[in-house]
Amino acid sequence: MRNKLLVTLTAVGLFCTTAVAQNIPSPKEHFGFNIGDDYQLANYTQTAAYFKKLSATSNRVQLVDIGKTEEGRDQYMLIISSPENLKLLEKYKKISQQLARAEGISTEQARALAAEGKAVVWIDGGLHATEVVGTHQLIETAWELSSRKDPETLRILDNVIILMTHANPDGQELVSNWYMRNADTLKRSVDQLPVLYQKYIGHDNNRDFYIMNMKESVNMGRQLFLEWMPQIMYNHHQRGPEGSVLAGPPYRDPFNYFFDPLMITGIDALGAAMYNRLNAEDKPGYTRLNGSSFSTWYNGGLRTTTQYHNMIGLLTEIIGNPTPEKIPVVPQRLIPNGATPNPVTPQNDWRFKRSIDYSVSLNYAVLDYAARQRDEVLFNIYKMGKNAIEKGSQDSWTLSPKRSEAITAAFKKDNVDSTDKNDGSDPYGWMRRGSNIPMKYYDAVFKDPAGRDPRGYILPADQADFPTAVKFINALIKAGIQVQKADAPFTVAGKQYPAGSYIVKTNQAFRPHVLDMFEPQDHPNDFQYPGGPPIRPYDAAGWTLAFQMGVQFDRILDSFDGPFTKLPYGALQTPPKAALATAGGYLLSARENNAFIAVNDLMKAGVKVYRLTKGVAGNDKAVPGNFYVPADGKAKEILQQSAATLGLKTTGISKRPAGTVSMAPMRIALWDTYGGSMPSGWMRWIMEQYHFPFEVIYPQDIDTGNLRSKFDAIIFATRAIPPVSGAEPNRYGYAPKDPLPADIPEQYRHSLGKITKEKSIPQIKTFLEEGGTVITIGSSTNLAYHLGLPVHNALVEKDNAGKEKPLPGTKYFVPGSILQVSFDSTHPAAWGLPAVGDVNFDNSPVFRLDPDATGKGIKPIAWFSTDKPLHSGWAWGQAYLKDGVAAFSAPVGAGMLYAFGPEITFRAQSLGTFKLLFNDLYGMDTKEAKLVRKKG
Repeated sequence: MRNKLLVTLTAVGLFCTTAVAQNIPSPKEHFGFNIGDDYQLANYTQTAAYFKKLSATSNRVQLVDIGKTEEGRDQYMLIISSPENLKLLEKYKKISQQLARAEGISTEQARALAAEGKAVVWIDGGLHATEVVGTHQLIETAWELSSRKDPETLRILDNVIILMTHANPDGQELVSNWYMRNADTLKRSVDQLPVLYQKYIGHDNNRDFYIMNMKESVNMGRQLFLEWMPQIMYNHHQRGPEGSVLAGPPYRDPFNYFFDPLMITGIDALGAAMYNRLNAEDKPGYTRLNGSSFSTWYNGGLRTTTQYHNMIGLLTEIIGNPTPEKIPVVPQRLIPNGATPNPVTPQNDWRFKRSIDYSVSLNYAVLDYAARQRDEVLFNIYKMGKNAIEKGSQDSWTLSPKRSEAITAAFKKDNVDSTDKNDGSDPYGWMRRGSNIPMKYYDAVFKDPAGRDPRGYILPADQADFPTAVKFINALIKAGIQVQKADAPFTVAGKQYPAGSYIVKTNQAFRPHVLDMFEPQDHPNDFQYPGGPPIRPYDAAGWTLAFQMGVQFDRILDSFDGPFTKLPYGALQTPPKAALATAGGYLLSARENNAFIAVNDLMKAGVKVYRLTKGVAGNDKAVPGNFYVPADGKAKEILQQSAATLGLKTTGISKRPAGTVSMAPMRIALWDTYGGSMPSGWMRWIMEQYHFPFEVIYPQDIDTGNLRSKFDAIIFATRAIPPVSGAEPNRYGYAPKDPLPADIPEQYRHSLGKITKEKSIPQIKTFLEEGGTVITIGSSTNLAYHLGLPVHNALVEKDNAGKEKPLPGTKYFVPGSILQVSFDSTHPAAWGLPAVGDVNFDNSPVFRLDPDATGKGIKPIAWFSTDKPLHSGWAWGQAYLKDGVAAFSAPVGAGMLYAFGPEITFRAQSLGTFKLLFNDLYGMDTKEAKLVRKKG
């Protein structure tokens, strides 16, 4: 009887399990179409509803809300694994954390944990929302993993915890609705979106992951660097190089020199699993290595930042669109080689479903590798972390191009090296076996105590803009970095530091990320062939965040300790609350970025604010550029709040200093364009964070004229003002065309149009002449040439006919790097800046002032005072920059033009140069202000 009951219960259980499995809705049942069907896209509302159904009907799926997006949607992550694993998620998460951090664990313990744990694999989709394969492969893969019963799927579920993360819900909603708005399927397109597919930054949402300004970045960063720490992460993108189906791992050189070798070989191993599977399934067209432009140099991308955390970060870029497309004829892609072992043949009918099938196969390849090599991937992240801790605990030297070149240079100085032709004739070193360079030259570089990697960094609490330093510290904390804080004053290397200072040591698992945020990037000289044109990095060549933010820190080369407390992982910091003294008025330092928030809040509340135009003898707090606020009741209330929440320091003073001018808020306009400008979007976010009131305007608004009656200042981000001849190219090198008004909804037609020489420039000139302020950044400094100002391009040479032409890339090339400039800190635009500082430079405009420029009131704000301004990145031919002007002001009629060649608000990361913009956004009410303006 008992056995019969058990059989009956078992049968009922099997029936229920089967029923549940049958009730897991397919995409067809939910969306009304199969994923990959022609002319069909799902939006995020539909996708989120489907994810909820999967979680409700499958015991393999758990739905997690990881936070709100910038537009207020819930951002979801699906955790998919076996029912048994889902019951023990906290256990497996803890194992993953322990192995990733590698703290206090022996090799034997790590192997035991690796044997006990489950591999954790992150798969995302949709970050770049117009790359619609990404979101839809996520849906299809989630369905297959939650419903399939084949041995491979079951093995994966038993051995792997899969984090399937939607990277951009807002973007999917916008793009899919845009595509599906046309009833005529032949008119459907994801092109010519009216706005950015992320509220502020569009495509740059994949450049935000070492600072994490955006909410979506914070949400995903928390899961990656604080919660789960997956051993493998897979970031889906589009699009593959022409003539191929997709590009994937391994990637081309260079890779970052801070990486553990296991990172690079781990990418190789996963790449092999991916393209082997495609080949076995007769899916050609995978290209790798030099077959594409993708490398592992840059930090800041969703995939690349994980690599600095010892996670095997994978990227594929695939073709595919719900509107059928073709694979064009690209003859050089048809030759099998190491980059493309299995070329795809040209074809006129490539369907969306094939791209989905490729993507699911690639996902399964990664998951199958993780399942079969589970203990290896778990142990290897520990091994990389352990190696990092050991390197940070002893003297170590990072191998890099500059150090390699230093060995060669030192040897050549003492000898004539006949074997070093450097002409490309011996690229593999066959003729240099038994190099005649003695070991002493190696030792002079790689055993030089001064060249050691730091054991840690100290950020003193008494630096001029400590709240910005705290923002930098929070960027590290959001990225899972261990940070310490001083409980009391201390001394290291003979220097005293106050309590509250922050300490970041390098003896931690994520050491590559720590070094990358503090140390200069040393990008190699990378050319197509000796003497040939340079190969542009996929993104930036140098980005050192501490430099960009203007943070003051000390590099400590020897082991050190002190009264330090380790902060809990993920514990974000706030600046210390400052006291507000009783006084007749208060001084606010222009060196603090947060002072501008307080000033804007004060003026919004109707409080009078003044600015010092000259210093006060004997008072080092009363310097030009600082703000003065009389101590009335409303002012005190706002300043007390700013002191408490912003860490704003104020200095009490008995009376208003001489030489102050009364400030007034400006009516600010910010240029944007149809489809959205990413640099403008970043600026829009910055302006909101710092409480500047502004209005977004478009070319049609400018062309209408009468600007001065509406605005006091107009900001033009890079790529707004076209060259004097031709159109301004976008980031891909071509000038996009607007759609026809009839082809887009009425609500977006006002944003159509471009800044033109014929219509727009005359209106901008009139605005200036009538007393307006115009701020131009990057290529928008073209306006100076349109206005005929006495400035010229400094980066030119004369041809045989004596005509000036731009320097060729073989002589001069500075892609996305950090350069040092000298500032005229007496210039009102540069108030609060140091004499020398860092700027973000990307082949940016550099000027030469004509002999009569000074007489016409043109004043340099920043310039290159040396022939070696490179601080981080790559600057080929940097000597050409010497004495070039990076920024200037120029009176135009009653108004003022500010021209900033460098990207002073770059991706909201370059906080060290925000003041160059902020200082220009205030009006001054008195006659004395006119004298100040003339001086500037």
